[in-house]
Amino acid sequence: MLGIGVAASPILFALAAYPDSFSLSWNQGRGGFLFALVFLVAELIGLRLAPSIKRVMLSIPIAGAVIIYLIVMESGFQDVLTATAPEYGVQLVYSWIWMWDFVVMSLFLTAVFVLYFGKRWIRIAPAAPMFLGGSAVILSLDAFFPYDTLGPLQYVVPYLVQANVGLIQLLDLGTATARDNIMFLRGDHGPMVLQVFWPSAGVHSVIIYSLVMGAFLLKMNIPRNRKAIYFGLGILGTIVVNMIRIFSLSWYALKVTADPQRWEEFHSVAGEIMFLPWLFVFLFIVMIVETRRVRKVKNNS
Repeated sequence: MLGIGVAASPILFALAAYPDSFSLSWNQGRGGFLFALVFLVAELIGLRLAPSIKRVMLSIPIAGAVIIYLIVMESGFQDVLTATAPEYGVQLVYSWIWMWDFVVMSLFLTAVFVLYFGKRWIRIAPAAPMFLGGSAVILSLDAFFPYDTLGPLQYVVPYLVQANVGLIQLLDLGTATARDNIMFLRGDHGPMVLQVFWPSAGVHSVIIYSLVMGAFLLKMNIPRNRKAIYFGLGILGTIVVNMIRIFSLSWYALKVTADPQRWEEFHSVAGEIMFLPWLFVFLFIVMIVETRRVRKVKNNS
């Protein structure tokens, strides 16, 4: 338990000291830290292979250094990052600023788990560092290649947009047409034009899912074909969740409000509210299915 406490201490400190920074919007705060915390606790709680007290004590200065980093960031260094962003070709400053928090926290947890478990950490507790590292990669891409400037990630967006428009027409929710990644909507509150880019389409969630699920399956002692099936089902489920997200944003514009400010408030949290619970639920289902399968095999042997 002490090891979990030290590993979680920077996140808990940030939550207590700077709660306003824990926005659920994926590129405007530390909300992702909360999900990393859940991964961390879920993988380490009840673990039979506990780190020694000596190793835990050695991790305390590392945690202290990360806490100092958070204090420095909140004491004005974020303004320094904002001012220097143009020098590095940064296009979206928010993603640039929060990227560093995810980089530091990912490196911190990796260092702590290596200290706790050595090379075996990747099979014991990989999910939280992978999730944070994947988030950092996505934030860096968004910072330097925002909107539709990163062609390969934007490629699938028009197909998702067309599918969404078809669903709106099928359900007769309003008038909807599409051109490339742009939707033209007219509903109960007037017209609204939505331009969909790869983060809003949930492409980033597919990448993060792939990293987390890959790490999760790596530690599970199950046949490769079952791992491939679980991985493929998760990808399919993530795409469906992304489609639901795009549809919900369209429905909000058609049926709730066409006011850009109110719509943006919903847009800023809709993705993470849907994707991350889906990820947890899917991982939980896989664990239950495999636990029951192993018990059944043991009972029949």
